[in-house]
Amino acid sequence: MSKDYLNSSDNIGFVGNFRPPERSTSETIKLFLYNRETGAVFGRTGASWGKIGLFYLIFYGVLVALFAVCLWVFSQTLDPRIPSCKLSGSLIGTSPGLGFRPTPPDENVESTLIWYKGTDPEQYQFWTKSLEEFLKVYRIPGLTPGRGQNIYNCDYDRPPNENQVCDVDVKNWFPCTQENSFNFHKSAPCIFIKLNKIYDWRPEFYNDTNDLPEKMPKDLKDHIVNQKKINSQLLNTIWISCEGESPADIENVGPIKYIPRQGFPGYFYPYKNSEGYLSPVMAIHFERPRTGILINIECKAWARNIVHDRQERVGMVHFELMID
Repeated sequence: MSKDYLNSSDNIGFVGNFRPPERSTSETIKLFLYNRETGAVFGRTGASWGKIGLFYLIFYGVLVALFAVCLWVFSQTLDPRIPSCKLSGSLIGTSPGLGFRPTPPDENVESTLIWYKGTDPEQYQFWTKSLEEFLKVYRIPGLTPGRGQNIYNCDYDRPPNENQVCDVDVKNWFPCTQENSFNFHKSAPCIFIKLNKIYDWRPEFYNDTNDLPEKMPKDLKDHIVNQKKINSQLLNTIWISCEGESPADIENVGPIKYIPRQGFPGYFYPYKNSEGYLSPVMAIHFERPRTGILINIECKAWARNIVHDRQERVGMVHFELMID
């Protein structure tokens, strides 16, 4: 096409693609931020910004509404107190584990060693403070929501009803009391044991003293037989035994006293997530453990439907005790 044709006045309606004027980087940025000719800000006019803003407002509003409806529908299928998966259908399973207190500091989360010097208050203060914090909810009922008027003084012949929770009075468990520093200062500490909660789990008790497990410690078997002579209802107990793991540990751990009794009474079960419920605890008083040596201790819970598995930490708990 000739140059004369492009310059001809007869071709006023011709529109062509011409190279845009060259601009510097700063001019391009300024034009992007605000274009005086079109009134565009960041490449869009006010009307364009209004349209895209309205679109995203509606889009995200619909998403939030759908999410809220899904949460509401999901919440209608859940009960705040009853888990949807229970016992064998849950990850917890049907055999509870044991826990001990006090536990080592958080930075040593994998450790199970209780180590201190009996004559140094600064060393055993961490352990006693930890126990005080753990037992605070047992000592002060108001710290547990709903725990107050529904507390009931349970016994083997006085189980609680659906609206009651059994009291756990830890204040008079001498020498395992807060006022006595849980006997840590005498190098004869008290370690507290608790059974993990499983909703609706019911223990199967050893009611027949002639059919006790072969692996059950002899002193516990003798204790169960004596309890039956006192009152057969006392057999409705989840028994606890603690002993050294090896022959050397058994010798070094010394005599053990269980406070207030050697097990958890059956009237605490089944656990129904009742308002104000607290797991039963008991104190293990090591009366004369050998000092200056590491002692491996293993505690087991005994009921017909409690399985003992060291690897999975089911039905038992392991910890070490070392007193300098």
